[in-house]
This record gives sequence, C-alpha cells and structure tokens, in this order.
Amino acid sequence: MSAPKAPVALPAACGLLYSQSRQTRLLPSNERHSSQVSTTPANGLTRSRPEPSIGTKLGRALNPDKSPCPCGSNLCYQQCCWLWHDGLPAGDAPSLMRSRYTAYVMCNGAYLLDTWHPSTRPRQIAFDPQQRWLGLKLIKANVTSTAAAEVEFIARYRIGGATAARLHERSRFVRDAGRWLYVDGDSLG
Repeated sequence: MSAPKAPVALPAACGLLYSQSRQTRLLPSNERHSSQVSTTPANGLTRSRPEPSIGTKLGRALNPDKSPCPCGSNLCYQQCCWLWHDGLPAGDAPSLMRSRYTAYVMCNGAYLLDTWHPSTRPRQIAFDPQQRWLGLKLIKANVTSTAAAEVEFIARYRIGGATAARLHERSRFVRDAGRWLYVDGDSLG
C-alpha cells in the first residue's frame, strides 16, 4: 500500500496506538504470554519496540486482547497483525499486506518503513490526521516466484467529512533474507 497522496506532518492528535517502549526478546510461541511484548530483528539484536495501548485512529477503543483487527481477518488484533507489528516476519505477502493496512490505520510509520524494500522506501511516512481507514478487501494474491508475489486489494478511506474513497492497487512484494517486503504498487482505479 502506498502512502496517502497528500501527506501532512504527523501531529500528536493522529491517535497512535503505541505509547510505551521497553526492551524485549523473541519468545517461542509456547512460552509467549498474551501480555508480553517481544521482538527480535533479523540481525538477532534486541531492540526497543512500542507496547500496544488502548485507542486508535479509528476513533474507538482498541483492546489488543479483544478488539477485532482492523485488517478484517475476524481475529482479535493480538492474534493477528500485532504479531507482525511486534517483530515476527509475515509468513506471506497477503499477511504483510494486511499488517501494513493495519499500520496505516494505526499511524504506525515505523512498521511501514521497516517493511518497505530499501530500493523504494521513502524517508518518512506522513499521515493526514483527517484520514480514516474504513476497510480492506483482498481481491487476489499471486505468488510470482519463490521470492516475489503480488496482492490486489481495495482499501476504503475517508478524509474529513468527504465522501468515502477507494484505493484499488496491485502491490508487489519480495522476500529478502526470509522477510516479505513491500516494493511498490500500481493504481487500478
């Protein structure tokens, strides 16, 4: 998913989901407790990662344990995109697409930059504080090789009081060092 067309500086009012940082490490899934935050980057070094808190850009409370994930998977956020936002690599391009959509909903620019291929990555992500993401629909996913895939999707959004709009895109992803990364996308409508 590409950045919104008319970016503005990220204000404090954007409604960031993340509020605190702490040192963490990756735990095997059988040792992970739902209240633990963990992450280990590809280089194996422990880094600070924001801890989820309540509240989102959607204008509703988000309890990571109980609120549905914004990506539309019908799972709660903690069982869905939070895993990828927390540092686990997405298992496939559609999962990365869903987690990137959720990152846009939550104004999580750090995750978006981290999952953007270096050859096309912008310097920063700017969010429009008036933009509200309304839903994601994955249309089609094609694995084009062992290290490349395309995902077609429609993301609905609204800016301010305007009529809802659609972003219809075919996004390209590559697998680099075991991680799926967003490369770019073609607008389809």
